Amino acid sequence: MRTGDDVSGSSAGAAAAARVVEADLDYMVNGLSAELEAMAGTRVLVTGGAGFLGYYFVQSLLACNDRLATTRPIAVTVYDNYVRGVPRWLVDLGERSDLTLVTHDMTRPLPADMPAFEYVIHAASIASPTYYRQHPIETMDANVVGLRNLLEVAARGGVRGLLFLSSSEIYGDPLPGNIPTPEDYRGNVSCTGPRACYDEAKRYGETLCVNFARARGMPVKAARPFNNYGPGLKISDRRVLPDFARDVMAGRDIVMLSDGSPTRTFCYVADAVMGYLKVLVRGAPGEAYNIGVEGPEISMADVAERVVAIARDLFGYTGRVVHGTSGEAEYLLDNPSRRCPDIGKARRELGFDPRVTLDEGLRRLLLWYAGNPDAEDA
Repeated sequence: MRTGDDVSGSSAGAAAAARVVEADLDYMVNGLSAELEAMAGTRVLVTGGAGFLGYYFVQSLLACNDRLATTRPIAVTVYDNYVRGVPRWLVDLGERSDLTLVTHDMTRPLPADMPAFEYVIHAASIASPTYYRQHPIETMDANVVGLRNLLEVAARGGVRGLLFLSSSEIYGDPLPGNIPTPEDYRGNVSCTGPRACYDEAKRYGETLCVNFARARGMPVKAARPFNNYGPGLKISDRRVLPDFARDVMAGRDIVMLSDGSPTRTFCYVADAVMGYLKVLVRGAPGEAYNIGVEGPEISMADVAERVVAIARDLFGYTGRVVHGTSGEAEYLLDNPSRRCPDIGKARRELGFDPRVTLDEGLRRLLLWYAGNPDAEDA
């Protein structure tokens, strides 16, 4: 079976992956001119900054400093426990004066010498269902204890914006009349199921945000991601698209671990991170915003076939989609049958305008994986 083996992990694959990232960073900096101008000269903390979303949070802010040659650079600090070491992409950034890496576990008290920050992005959480089911208490603590500690510090003053990365999982499995799902939908969520450690921690985190905004007048807001994918999402993450890509890069058939009927909309990470930064800078205190795309709402079976077709065009891949069974007994339990956001609020209030199509996003993702085919477990 011919696959991307001639590209995967090679210098050609690495170059193609680098081009994808550079093009995305250009797109983001150009599309965030007002928000980045507002952040010029400020100090920004990104918790969980070594993770998937941190990949473009950190690099887009640093790219702003590089591309705009500003005399008021954004100073970026990353808090992460680096439990598996500092990722290669952070190491490759070198000894930049505008980047500070701090080893800190967000389930623990904040460092006593923590400096003041004008903007805070709380993205520290396990997000892959496979891994948060294995570490439920740590998942809850990162989203609740870590957030509460940040809110208490921010309440002392000086913070212009604090963003909590919530989740579309707070809606659970929406009833049919609530798709596309608006922000005022209250959810259809189990508080005791295998996903509850993540879903309910995100829900309580939003309750913390709302009440700190109301009671203490703080500029805290929440974003609800809908199925983000793209560069930075480790091939070992064990979510669906990394699993498909891992099969492609290994030269084997794509294994579908469900009947393929659940439907989703997928938002490319460059568009998503642009949305999150808009929420951070321009979002209303105490409000939550759906960040995703409205269409196409596509079945997982159809997504797999699109991956096959794009991999065939890129790499000469000759695999196909086959069906299998997960070794995790709770793999499909409480898995929503549909997920599709109403993003009208973010469009109206923030100017959020995602433009990367699913086929183009999948193409960029596969090219990035060709240059990043190996990773430790997420």
